[in-house]
Amino acid sequence: MNSASDLISGRNNELNDWRVKTLEEFRQLIREAVPKVVEEVKWRKPSNSMLGVPVWSYNGIICTGEIYKDKVKFTFANGASLGDPSKLFNSSLEGKTRRAIDIRYGAKVNKTALKNLILEAAALNLNRKQ
Repeated sequence: MNSASDLISGRNNELNDWRVKTLEEFRQLIREAVPKVVEEVKWRKPSNSMLGVPVWSYNGIICTGEIYKDKVKFTFANGASLGDPSKLFNSSLEGKTRRAIDIRYGAKVNKTALKNLILEAAALNLNRKQ
């Protein structure tokens, strides 16, 4: 049986374009920010070709990453509770819980701000579990 990381990497190897590079850069930032992060694939179903959705957790879901035709979407499970001084969130802004970052071709993302957002999400999960 393949690990979640293997499943994600396998799909990424099949696509092999700017979206994959974006997802891989994000995965690396998550691993650097939260070394004990758990990487999973959830919600595997026929509508997504049984590929599922990459999910990163640390005492609860930090975020998910989905590849679409024109963007890569990173949805933070508790994004509405996070500070976002760099205004990275640009999608799902009307929700009461989640917030997302849609990254389109050629977009530049502030990696330091993104890493800080990941750290804050992990810390929020940890504090909620105590």
